[in-house]
Amino acid sequence: MNEIRFGTAGVAEDFKTLGYKNSFGVPEYLSDYGLNAFEYQCGRGVRLSEESGKKLGALGAAKDIRFSVHAPYYISMSSMEEDKRIGSVRYLLESAAAVRSLGGKRVIFHSGSCGKQSREAALEKALDTMRRAVEAMDEQGFSDIVLCPETMGKINQLGTLDEVLALCKVDDRILPCIDFGHLNARTLGGLATKADFAAVLDRMEEVLQDDRARNFHVHFSKIEYTKGGEKCHLTFADTTFGPDYEPFLELCCQRGLTPTVICESAGTQAADARTMMRYYQSLAGKE
Repeated sequence: MNEIRFGTAGVAEDFKTLGYKNSFGVPEYLSDYGLNAFEYQCGRGVRLSEESGKKLGALGAAKDIRFSVHAPYYISMSSMEEDKRIGSVRYLLESAAAVRSLGGKRVIFHSGSCGKQSREAALEKALDTMRRAVEAMDEQGFSDIVLCPETMGKINQLGTLDEVLALCKVDDRILPCIDFGHLNARTLGGLATKADFAAVLDRMEEVLQDDRARNFHVHFSKIEYTKGGEKCHLTFADTTFGPDYEPFLELCCQRGLTPTVICESAGTQAADARTMMRYYQSLAGKE
């Protein structure tokens, strides 16, 4: 049975001050916050051994923590250099092995930038790399692992909502990672009202026409932006930049959506994830 889940990307600043010494403390740390999802960060490379992954996964399973993995940041599905595109497939396979060791299913990744080519040319390369990645995943025994392209925050990056949905159309196992902070940043504040959020959800439903539009992956944080899009992640204490989480969670409750919501606030992601969880529970009458 699918259910909405809340968790963090990595650990917040209070992790060590609370006495936790390494990643094996993550499940207890999250459980104490009432959270039940964790995105293990492999942005600088996949360094999680199978042994450590299985140990952490077992500890997480005991606390009902659902794991995902964020693949290396240097993945570039749209690179003009073929060897970098081939390398990107290899990094996805490494990330798939890591998330499997944790007992999770989802690998989240950035698809790349446009560089000196048109958006159309960049997307065509990314689509080709995506097809290669799906084939490689199946060949290497990872057909059960879910690839999740992420919407991006800088305007010159590949990762508009429609670009991510196009990548998802390559195979019906590919799941969108909707980073609402990124979408708000790249549209220079375009997620201001409940109707703005509804338009994103409606577009997903229109394009995907299946359960992926209900069980998708989410990143949420407030993000400062400039004319080029994303500048830096903020916390929920910021009152200048958006987006606000309330309209999104109200729509989740009204529509029966069950995404996994990962908070990426700058240093307060556990507290801010708990704030979102408690707001959702108040809407759903679960307090």
